[in-house]
Formats: sequence, structure tokens, C-alpha cells
Amino acid sequence: MRIDIITVLPELLKSPFEHSIMKRAQAKGLLEVQTHNLRKWAINSQGQIDDYQYGGGAGMVMMCEPLTNAIEELSKERKYDEIIFLTPDGETFTQKTANSLSLKENLMMICGHYKGIDERIREHFVT
Repeated sequence: MRIDIITVLPELLKSPFEHSIMKRAQAKGLLEVQTHNLRKWAINSQGQIDDYQYGGGAGMVMMCEPLTNAIEELSKERKYDEIIFLTPDGETFTQKTANSLSLKENLMMICGHYKGIDERIREHFVT
């Protein structure tokens, strides 16, 4: 199984995958985890990946363009069985969900940051 994780802070995610069960699974060749810094696909030289919410409101959201570019570029390398947006308002992660996902070959996970992501990403990419 391969898991690609798109995040603003890839350094924070490396440690959990370098220890315990995850480390053993990777050592046996059962799991491959790749973190991708969303700023690689930023729209300007400052690395901007966030913008104000359409229609106003407090907080920033992750922009559509960088996420779209990241998803499309990674999808050229392999077909993803699931593209998952990790968010508190999503489906609860249960053992049943874990069992179902464990049967997949390629997963992409988008780590939310700021107040959320552009809704177009959910509509067009998130499974």
C-alpha cells in the first residue's frame, strides 16, 4: 500500500511513520508513505497556498489552484483508489473504515489546515 499525504507541514507527520507498527510495515515493504509539501505547488514565489473565504467570514482557506495542481500531478504517477480530505466534519474514522482502506493499493490524503479547503476540491476530487 502507498499513502501520499499532501500537507502544509510535512515535517510534523514524518515522526509517527518512523516508529512502531508503521516503521515495521515499511521495513517489510508492506507500506510506503510519502509526504508532499503543498507549497511546492504554490501560485507565487512567496509560497502562498491560502486565501480569504469567498463571501467573507473569519479565517483563511486553502486555495483551489495549489491543491488541484498537487492532486493532478500526483495522479499522473498512479491511480488513487481513494482521495481523502481529513476534516472534523467528515465521516468518523472507525475500525470498519480502517479495514476497508487497508484493502486499497493507493491512497491520497489531504491534511486540512487553516479553516478548511476550497469547496471545489471536495466536489471534484475527494472520494
